[in-house]
Amino acid sequence: MQDPSRQTDTTSWRSFYGPNLGYAAEMYELYKTNPDAVDASWREFFATHGAPLPTSEEHVGESQSAAGSAYAIQKVVALHELLRNVVEYGHLLAETNPLQPEKVDTPVLDPAYHGLSEEDMRSIPAQMVLPDAPASVETGWDAFLWLKSLYTGNISFEFAQVHRPREREWLRKFVEQNEASCHLGSDEKKQLLERLTEVEEFETFLHRTFVGQKRFSIEGVDALVPMMDEIIRNAIAKGAKNVMIGMAHRGRLNVLAHVLQKPYAKIFSEFHTAVNKELVPSEGSTGINFGWSGDVKYHLGGTRTMNGEGAQSVRLVLANNPSHLEFVDPVVEGFARAAQDDRQRPGTPQQDVDSTLAILVHGDAAFPGEGVVAETLNLSRLAGYSTGGTIHIITNNLLGFTATSQEGRSTRYASDLAKGYEIPIVHVNADDPEACLFAVRLAHAYRAEFHKDFLIDLIGYRRWGHNEGDDPSVTSPLLYEKVNAHPRVREIYAKRLEANQVIRQGEADEYVARIQQTLKNAYADVAKVTEDEADNGMAAELLPPAQTGVSKDELMQINQELLQFPESFTPYPKLHRILQRRLQAFEKDGAVDWGHAETLAFATILREGTPIRLTGQDSERGTFSQRHLVLHDMNGGPSYCPLHDLSGAKASFDIHNSPLSEMGVLGFEYGYNVLAPKTMVLWEAQYGDFANTAQGIIDQFISAGYSKWKQPSGLVLLLPHGYEGQGPEHSSARLERYLSLSAENNWRVVYPTTAAQYFHLLRDQARRLQSEPRPLIVMAPKSLLRNPHAASAWEEFTKGGFQPLLLTAGQELPDADVRRLVVCTGKVAVEFETALSETKQKVEDLRVLRLEQLYPFPEKEIQAQLQQLQNLKEVVFLQEEPMNMGAWSYVQPRLLNLLSKEVELRYCGRPERCSPAEGKAGMHTAMQKAILEQAMVPSTGRVLA
Repeated sequence: MQDPSRQTDTTSWRSFYGPNLGYAAEMYELYKTNPDAVDASWREFFATHGAPLPTSEEHVGESQSAAGSAYAIQKVVALHELLRNVVEYGHLLAETNPLQPEKVDTPVLDPAYHGLSEEDMRSIPAQMVLPDAPASVETGWDAFLWLKSLYTGNISFEFAQVHRPREREWLRKFVEQNEASCHLGSDEKKQLLERLTEVEEFETFLHRTFVGQKRFSIEGVDALVPMMDEIIRNAIAKGAKNVMIGMAHRGRLNVLAHVLQKPYAKIFSEFHTAVNKELVPSEGSTGINFGWSGDVKYHLGGTRTMNGEGAQSVRLVLANNPSHLEFVDPVVEGFARAAQDDRQRPGTPQQDVDSTLAILVHGDAAFPGEGVVAETLNLSRLAGYSTGGTIHIITNNLLGFTATSQEGRSTRYASDLAKGYEIPIVHVNADDPEACLFAVRLAHAYRAEFHKDFLIDLIGYRRWGHNEGDDPSVTSPLLYEKVNAHPRVREIYAKRLEANQVIRQGEADEYVARIQQTLKNAYADVAKVTEDEADNGMAAELLPPAQTGVSKDELMQINQELLQFPESFTPYPKLHRILQRRLQAFEKDGAVDWGHAETLAFATILREGTPIRLTGQDSERGTFSQRHLVLHDMNGGPSYCPLHDLSGAKASFDIHNSPLSEMGVLGFEYGYNVLAPKTMVLWEAQYGDFANTAQGIIDQFISAGYSKWKQPSGLVLLLPHGYEGQGPEHSSARLERYLSLSAENNWRVVYPTTAAQYFHLLRDQARRLQSEPRPLIVMAPKSLLRNPHAASAWEEFTKGGFQPLLLTAGQELPDADVRRLVVCTGKVAVEFETALSETKQKVEDLRVLRLEQLYPFPEKEIQAQLQQLQNLKEVVFLQEEPMNMGAWSYVQPRLLNLLSKEVELRYCGRPERCSPAEGKAGMHTAMQKAILEQAMVPSTGRVLA
């Protein structure tokens, strides 16, 4: 900035007078506060020539009276303010709604409001208020009309929320200097008309051929398909190798047919086998595709490989999406990040944001209405989740189901949520397809330049109801009177091209006839389409347990390496002492605790070539300060992750503290793992019940994704679980929910109780990822993390593998002496065995089985144990959760099926409750003690109350 002590260059400043001087003075004031806000030529002038000349009688005499000069300056300032308002608030007067143009009372866009007349504005040179205006814009009045035509027509812009001056200026210049690119050449216009004809005729054919069947048509926002085409073309031109797309139902079949090129005959065949619509209660019913396993057709995704420039192939992916409309958003972001990351080298994965583009298509009611949208937007610029900018399109059809915008959101625009994340927004009339293409060119150019998100609000309407069996006039009679009278976009555009002599009269009808014939031919081929084989199930059995031990020498070498730091790194002394104790783990009588076992498992997995990604709130150090995989220099130097420098590592290790989000983050990690199924992806809940707010992702994607879509995932969920007097929250990870979702070998649900078991479990999961990925649900510990009874001797890491069932207390008893068998899971098993060792009463006929894997249920292993106990009289299932929670309801019928009629099965635990745990620590302690004591004594024929 100009040094205040610099003398003003009077010679250069004397060339300014009147309005010019006023404008220059205004620019100088702006320059003093924010140099980047003025043009580079002004910055150079001010730096060289200093401040404006003070008004003097001599100077006034050379130009005009002081009063006249002040008046002229006032007019220039007023015009400058008016033009700024046109740019910033022009969207309020824009004609972006094809059905009901809204005219908002916007006085700041009226010249009279600023005390300006047309004559005033004509007297001011355009260059004075708009230095980079085109040559045809000569006066202030011309500038006003020109900007108004740009900012208040069929396309409008909201950029004020973009706070970085360079970005905002780039956006303004793109709009004002690329006006010509809004107009297409004749061939491009013909191609656009033909694409719109394909889009419309496809929907018309479906509507006529499959009367009343749901398809959630695109009609009203037909321009979405050519917009997607244009985005993909631009992405390929910039070197993209992948385009990941997420969208809900509306327009999905059209996108599948035309963007993903799913054959018409295949789509028709899926309609052809649908049952009568009267038998289908809702869009989520599997009955709509009778005889075809999986999911309804407008939930299904698709892939396409197309040729890019040269020999490069480009993969397009449309993600499968359930009726939880926006839940696919973070999943697609996870797809994109997985495709961008190079995980084949040690250290942090190398990300190439230009290699993959994410496109998310939203509904106008869902975008502001579903919280997962905000969670996804918040991920966009976080290091662990950024994908280099996503292009968002809201297919705005003015209704959400049957609710109007006034009933569905508290904001003026459906897109307003994006403003909080400084995302540029364009509103565009869906009846102007050329403006729509300009919008996506701007969006992609911004993404390519700044690698940030961009949003297009595509404002159209919905030709039919929420689905094609719905009569929308019942709830919106006036709106649908307009819709029914409104011409379709293909017709509007065809007439426009005829009027401009781009196409000859009747040529548009020829397009229609040709496409109709193509559709008829495809329908005739439906009988030739081979139906998908029914495949509702997964593998009959999962892979058997493997030997996952690691030699002592390798473990000791890894242990030594992980406790060495760079010379410039100064660890926190207290933490350093704690970590150094791990050196003693491999000495005589040494033991490995939970966090140590996990680190050793990760290191060995990396050495075997499996990449790892771990995220969650506080995951770098561990919620309970047990992990410390990322260390922080106490002198403020860079942080250090020992696993990044591990010798022999053949794959990357990625770890991030997540934002305070569960639904969005878990969806992201699921998507990442689906695209990278051989990568070990772990999500850690801070407490297990934090997964409550991600239940939609768990129910719709993780548990059922393979059954519905043949979409495998090996995602690991670490869910801290255990009753430790912390109250109803943070006690239960809701084990019962995961067990209720368990079927068809869809995943494993485990509750390990020793560090060695956890070590082998992680290594076993990494092995399964290579051939049979399945999610892994882990009831993770809290107090067991440092409980010496959960630590394991180093010998247990060098042999064996994960055991679904552990035989622990009572092993010394001869089988014939065992009268009672206590089966339990998790922390309460450790507590029970500790209580047994400390009790003064004699317990001489009891054996304990720890159920480490709940699903798939280890039936054969339990059966083998039971067959050895010929004198068994009682089996007690011990849990700390209430009777209607935990594993009891799941385990009871399975145990009964294995027990003879002479053996009693007894429950021991808390009674049925609506809240997971006691709210007072004292009550918890008393109840926990009573449960353990009752499990020690023979049956009394009662349940603890």
